[in-house]
Amino acid sequence: MTPMSRLVVIGGNGFIGSAICRSALAHGLQVTSVSSSGRPYQTAKGHTPAWVARVDWQRGDALRPESFAAHLDGAAAVVHTLGILLEDAGYKRALRDGDAPALLRAFLGGGRNPLATPAAPTYDAMNRDAALRVCEAYMASAPPADARAGARPFVFLSAADVFRPWVPARYLETKREAERGLDTLLAADPARFRGIYLRPGLVYHAHQRPLTTPAAALLDMTAALHARLPDAVGSPLRTALARLPPVSAQTPSPVVSVANALATRPMHVDHVGTAAVKACLDAAVRGVLGVPEMRAANGWVDEGDSLQPSRT
Repeated sequence: MTPMSRLVVIGGNGFIGSAICRSALAHGLQVTSVSSSGRPYQTAKGHTPAWVARVDWQRGDALRPESFAAHLDGAAAVVHTLGILLEDAGYKRALRDGDAPALLRAFLGGGRNPLATPAAPTYDAMNRDAALRVCEAYMASAPPADARAGARPFVFLSAADVFRPWVPARYLETKREAERGLDTLLAADPARFRGIYLRPGLVYHAHQRPLTTPAAALLDMTAALHARLPDAVGSPLRTALARLPPVSAQTPSPVVSVANALATRPMHVDHVGTAAVKACLDAAVRGVLGVPEMRAANGWVDEGDSLQPSRT
């Protein structure tokens, strides 16, 4: 394990960001959160857990490095959690409130509201550009005082291809564009920086995101059944999926995404947080971590492979 002191979480007061903050504190790290509001994390009911007092909560706009760059100086690692599943931001409130009709309307609406103002969040800005701007600022920041820190990790919360056709293909495309852009940036100095790209599928929590629990139970069951398929059945399925016409040169058929969803284990948000922190602490970890690798970081090993390789 690499010696490490301070971790910066971009979006640390969000759903997954807060889980990463909690896990980092449990591993003995100092934690700084940078978010657009700078507000400390609160539960959906307005409660403030005890661990919140141990995090340094800072404000910054991920698209404006001058607003947060100073908080990256001396950081041993950065975890970037910002991103949007739909360009209609109302889906986040629906998930948090357990409002099924509002969530359904958000997904059936096709994403971005055509009447939205130019300041409304977009896939390009939130899923790709913000990560690139933060990474550039991180690479320009002062390193930790501890010379033993080694290659400083930059962890990007990406996604498995499991959400189409319920979300636009542009969601996945911008996530992959961000990964490639980060790879290009970090490849310029591999001795000092390492990129890690987490690709969870459905991330759930019974209380914080109540609507995700039934879906998680169903997908866990289908993934378990898929893992038990004999290779004589699984191999032809993978071959057939590979032959389906893609959406674009970078995006497979949406049928592939549906098959992935049925074969990919959902993850509790706390387990995603643990996987992110352990990836930071392990100097050998670089590149894409799919759900099997993230589950292994939490102590589980699954049998069988997903229908779509996690590194595409």
